[in-house]
Amino acid sequence: MIYVLNGPNLNRLGTREPDVYGSATYQDLVDLCRTVADDLGVRVRILQTNAEHEMIEWLHEAADEGADVVLNAGAWTHYNIALRDACAMLRGKLVEVHISNIHTRETFRHHSVISGVATGVIVGLGFDGYRLALEHIAR
Repeated sequence: MIYVLNGPNLNRLGTREPDVYGSATYQDLVDLCRTVADDLGVRVRILQTNAEHEMIEWLHEAADEGADVVLNAGAWTHYNIALRDACAMLRGKLVEVHISNIHTRETFRHHSVISGVATGVIVGLGFDGYRLALEHIAR
């Protein structure tokens, strides 16, 4: 099982800053991840939340299962130490994904507290970053 976890505001894809995130919707992202997982022969659990405690509980579940995780933590990436600590508990691979290139955006987005405990980081490749993350984990 691979957890694909999405943080705050990602449910607003398609309407949220389309000049940054594009016009594709969150459902389009879910459909892409399911198609890629099917093609790779892996199972995915795709979840999105705007609630920090819920994300941390999902990370705990993944840690307890030894599962791999694809994580787009959204804004939590830049400051949420509790989320980082939950990521550090993971025993499987952790691939941090960002749809936009966080390094070309506002200065406060340039730093990730999660990257230091991630297996790898993919930024700025749009939804294709999720495909690449799933392919890496499935290898």
